[in-house]
Amino acid sequence: MLLLMIRTAILYVITMISMRVMGKRQIGQLQPFELVVILIISEMATIGVQDNGLPLLNSLLPIITITILQIVIALLNLKSERFRLIVCGRPAFIIQGGEILEEEMRRLRLNTNDLLEQLRAKGYFDVSEIEYALMETNGQLSILPRADKRPLQPSDINLRVPQDAPAVSIIIDGHIQQHHLQKTGHDMAWLQKKLRQYSIPDAADVFFLSVDKDGHIFCQLKSGSAGSPAPIREGANGAPTGSGRGHTPPPADQPRH
Repeated sequence: MLLLMIRTAILYVITMISMRVMGKRQIGQLQPFELVVILIISEMATIGVQDNGLPLLNSLLPIITITILQIVIALLNLKSERFRLIVCGRPAFIIQGGEILEEEMRRLRLNTNDLLEQLRAKGYFDVSEIEYALMETNGQLSILPRADKRPLQPSDINLRVPQDAPAVSIIIDGHIQQHHLQKTGHDMAWLQKKLRQYSIPDAADVFFLSVDKDGHIFCQLKSGSAGSPAPIREGANGAPTGSGRGHTPPPADQPRH
């Protein structure tokens, strides 16, 4: 039993390292050959776990070899466009100029129901709204709707909007993210001042806190016996109430009711 646990742990670690080395991809973004690599590695790991009589090296060597081959192929994909076309193929138009290309669908062995399903997944339930649909090499469908069917853009009405930026996570489950705090240009003194402003005694009481590009914070305290307090939203007009009996603490300079 102990031997099985040790073999399983070793194969798990090696498999996780292999996946990490090969890069971050979602399942829907995998090229066909990448999916084959994952299936082979998982099969090799399974054999090593199931058969205790098989030397562990018989599973480790194929996994390591496949990982190295995958890295080499990925590097060749980066360096050679011809090799990339051979391995990954090229994107193909399924709808062009508002017309469904039947021959292209036959070549890709894509039926009409599959096309309609992917269009619905993108939020389009009417084929007539699509000007171009491009089948990417990973099987995903990229869509360009007709000009009169696409969402209104600020540039359409000559409206200039400021460039937005994602909020930065400062506290996650009570732990302060020091590198994120430095990234915002603030320090611990600023954070402690913010916490005192909302009568929060310790960062450990905070479930999540983030800061946006304007310096406004979003803060959600951890749930307690009184329920889940309402989030603190600086700069928001009328924050919603929490799911429990808690409330958003007022700033320290305002009286409690």
